[in-house]
Amino acid sequence: MRGPGVVRLLERALCAAGTGIAISRHHATEWHSATFSGMRHEISGEAATSAALDRWLEGLAEAELPVAGHLVADIAVVEVSRDSLRTRFRLEALTVVEG
Repeated sequence: MRGPGVVRLLERALCAAGTGIAISRHHATEWHSATFSGMRHEISGEAATSAALDRWLEGLAEAELPVAGHLVADIAVVEVSRDSLRTRFRLEALTVVEG
């Protein structure tokens, strides 16, 4: 039986941060270079506005995200909008198949 795909695994890793993140959109497309294969991801999400969420977003580029069978080669916060209650964000990521 096949496990969850890289899209679902990446969503789980992001949501495991403990900041109450909800993923509202995740679009992934296949990506290939001369030596690697993987996927490009565009992810939109939101959570309650908090200092913990701000710290998480600030540290995301350096975070270790466990995605079995894949390496999160790059992840960046490309847009953030917030009000006193909710913070909405958009991420771009690149995952590469390991092995």
